[in-house]
Amino acid sequence: MSAPFRSARLEPTAPDRINRFRSALGVTTFGINQIVLEPGQRMRIHRHRDQEEVFLVLAGELTVAFGPEEAHAFGVGELVRIAPETLRRMENRGRERLSLLALGGAGAEHQPRDAEAFAAWDGEPGTPADVPFPPDLPVAD
Repeated sequence: MSAPFRSARLEPTAPDRINRFRSALGVTTFGINQIVLEPGQRMRIHRHRDQEEVFLVLAGELTVAFGPEEAHAFGVGELVRIAPETLRRMENRGRERLSLLALGGAGAEHQPRDAEAFAAWDGEPGTPADVPFPPDLPVAD
C-alpha cells in the first residue's frame, strides 16, 4: 500500500527556473510546478496540444505574452487559465523575483510531454529540450 500522503515545499529559487513537484508528490493526473523567474527572465514561447494550464502568482508580477504585441500582467493572488493550443511565454518584467504555481492537465490522465517550444513567435515548433531559454530582458531602473 502506498503512503496516504506525500508533501513537498515551495522553494525561494529555482536554478533551472522550474521546481517540479509531480514525481515528489506522486501526482499522476495533472502537472504541478513552481516557476521562479528573476527580474528580466523569461520562459520559452510554448503551447500544449491538449493540456490547459492554470498559473497562480505567489510573489512578484507575472506577464504572459501571447505574441510580440500582446501581453497581460497578473499580480499576487491572481489566477490565469490558458487554453490548449495557445502560444504563450511567461516573463518577469518587474524588479522583484516572480514565483508562481503552474498546474496543467488534459482529460483524465496527465500528459507530461505534450509541450512544443518556439524560439520565435513565427518559428517552427521544437521540444522544450531543444529550444534554449531566450536572453533576459534588461532590468528596469
